Amino acid sequence: MDTLQHNALVALLTFVYVFSVPPLMDFFVSRHGLPRDISRKITHISAGSVIIFLPLFQDGDWTQYLNVSIFVVWAILLVQKGLFAAEDDQAVKTMTRTGDRRELLRGTLYFVVVATLCGTLYYKQFEGVLAMAVLGWGDGLAPIIGTRFGRLKYHVLSPKSVEGSLAFFAGSVAAGLFFVNLIVPEAYDPAKIVLISFIATVVEGVCPREVDNIAIPVAVIAAASFL
Repeated sequence: MDTLQHNALVALLTFVYVFSVPPLMDFFVSRHGLPRDISRKITHISAGSVIIFLPLFQDGDWTQYLNVSIFVVWAILLVQKGLFAAEDDQAVKTMTRTGDRRELLRGTLYFVVVATLCGTLYYKQFEGVLAMAVLGWGDGLAPIIGTRFGRLKYHVLSPKSVEGSLAFFAGSVAAGLFFVNLIVPEAYDPAKIVLISFIATVVEGVCPREVDNIAIPVAVIAAASFL
């Protein structure tokens, strides 16, 4: 099997993985009453975790960038769905907070654009891997914990909780340690990962809700570049 066939096959696996999540979440939302915010964040975490396929891609050929093909397709779908989807669309039900399709044109679309940039400009590099780990798991866990267990509230540009921020930090560190060691073991530096995760936690705590999918990876990449 040549590099093109190999990388195309791995890219196909990413499509199977990512496109299996919305129907599964739709099933739990429709049949078992799973709250939209939890289904949204499980989808968010699952999308961030697609980098687990990166070690399977063979390097040194343009086809390595097929790793972002799933995000390019989703970017197109999100624009279409954000403009024209019906209320009962799977993506609307499982990937929005309120059921308003226009939400797909904001945070969710920002996420796939960032993922595309991380998979091309920072392909298999410490900065890109850590940015996706933090964005996927840290930002995925924070609202789940914060909205249900958050008691110590604070407000800078949007309402947050100490418990949610702690969940963000813990999720970022754990995911960062795992994915960096898996994908770029030569760059594995636990102390650096913990420090950058802390910086990202501060940024997440002070930035507005709608732009965190941009602010968090920018903070991670900037910190990783200078530390």
